[in-house]
Amino acid sequence: MKSVIINATEREDLGSKFARKLRREGNVPCVVYGGEKPLHFFADTLQFRDLVYTSQARKAEIKMGNNTVEAVVQDIQFHPVSDQIMHIDFMELIAGKPVSIEVPVSLNGNARGVRNGGKLKHTLRRLSVRALPKDLPDGIDIDVTELRIGQSIRVEDVKTNNFEFVNPGSAVICSIKMARGAMDEEEEAEGEEGAEGAAEEATAEAES
Repeated sequence: MKSVIINATEREDLGSKFARKLRREGNVPCVVYGGEKPLHFFADTLQFRDLVYTSQARKAEIKMGNNTVEAVVQDIQFHPVSDQIMHIDFMELIAGKPVSIEVPVSLNGNARGVRNGGKLKHTLRRLSVRALPKDLPDGIDIDVTELRIGQSIRVEDVKTNNFEFVNPGSAVICSIKMARGAMDEEEEAEGEEGAEGAAEEATAEAES
């Protein structure tokens, strides 16, 4: 998992009054849990761009003076109107101690069901995984090439590598729904057989 460096300043004054002042000055108030005690800090909003607005999960290297804390995002609060980052909760990464994070899901390939006119529905765009810090994935890649109309991929269908899913195994990640004008699998098979038959007849006529 790649890192994003955050040059931070420890917060001495806590409470909503001081948090509002930090935001007006273009900063984001944050807290890191998981250590001996919560660590409160703030940093310029622009420093969180590559950590929050990314297609892959990232860990943060939070630098305060001579100290550096590695952590992952646990929760982000956005302003309901402006989408400004209001607050971020982090969980400290400690070697040998499992941690849970949410990672994005990417669907790869041109699904067979879509080629037959079906519609791909992406239900879960993020999955919660639990692993040791060294085994945390950037994201989950799923190949949907062979997915047919009426089929779905569930959490339990996805292979893991030194991590486990927190989501229920039966939860649907994506599926192919029937759309108007779509060709089901039987029609596809009949079409393939008809095409083969026509080709054989054309060959026979050419040889006679």
